[in-house]
Amino acid sequence: MSQPTNPSTDKPSTDYALPAPLLDLLSQYLAEHVTPTIKIDPAQLAYRWVGGRTGHLEPLAVNLFLSLDDLHGIDTQKSKLVQNTRQFLKGYPANHVLMTGTRGAGKSSLIRALLQAYHSEGLRVIEIARDDLLVLDKIRAAINELPADCGSRYVVYCDDLAFNGQDESYRTLKSVLDGSLDSEQDKLLVYATSNRRHLLPQLMKDNVNIYDGNTDEVNPYETIDETVSLSDRFGLWLSFYPMNQHTYLQIVQHYLSLQPVQITSDVMNANSDNNSNDKELDEIVRAAALRWASERGGRSGRVAYQFSRYWIGQSQLASADSQS
Repeated sequence: MSQPTNPSTDKPSTDYALPAPLLDLLSQYLAEHVTPTIKIDPAQLAYRWVGGRTGHLEPLAVNLFLSLDDLHGIDTQKSKLVQNTRQFLKGYPANHVLMTGTRGAGKSSLIRALLQAYHSEGLRVIEIARDDLLVLDKIRAAINELPADCGSRYVVYCDDLAFNGQDESYRTLKSVLDGSLDSEQDKLLVYATSNRRHLLPQLMKDNVNIYDGNTDEVNPYETIDETVSLSDRFGLWLSFYPMNQHTYLQIVQHYLSLQPVQITSDVMNANSDNNSNDKELDEIVRAAALRWASERGGRSGRVAYQFSRYWIGQSQLASADSQS
């Protein structure tokens, strides 16, 4: 069988072009399964990964209003995280961090406050969702390609990290944390928050099955080791607990002091049956703050912040209404 020839040269043609429909299918497949090249600008303070496996790093316009001094009731956790971060920025050995515990205690706020405090020393943050952890290794490679003298060090931040028993993406995180040959590096740490200490579910029935011998596994305790192996790769664990009433009211007072407002008689009448002086006004705020926490089902820094926004907002609105 003779090869096709090119009429202009009378030589055998080597242009075996694929049919257009097949090229379209290949292009679609590559677009859905290949992660684009990741580029990181050291001058950008924060990124967020968007778009899943084939997504990209989206620069974030960071609001640096929250400082470490604004976070109360978590002094021990704050000091340990600050020390670990300073070690990291100085190029000294530091650990990946897992922050666990009650909701609204300030875990996520600590990350924002760290960026506010240390961005001038080279701290940068990349936020990534749990479902996008499969691209973490590519992000690490992009960070490694940065110039040695860029002066930036990256915290990959994953909020609300938890997995179910069928989720395999946690293995990528295990490899990055500790396990792959190049997992030790000086430009990337993972800071994660979770309401679950061991990140993977621990079921009572699994223990019962092991004790009763109702399991098909030859070495059932290896399943338990697998469950806790991910959290073990975080070198620093920080636990957050529900706060008491005194601490909650301190946080409310702090946030209210950041934006003092003039409480008008309309606001006082909305929260009390009687007019009052300054001392009694404090009692009005206190009672309103405690009622707010009771309605929300608990006391936390988040609840205190939300109450302060409510109180300041209604006070400003009442003042504006009284002047109109």
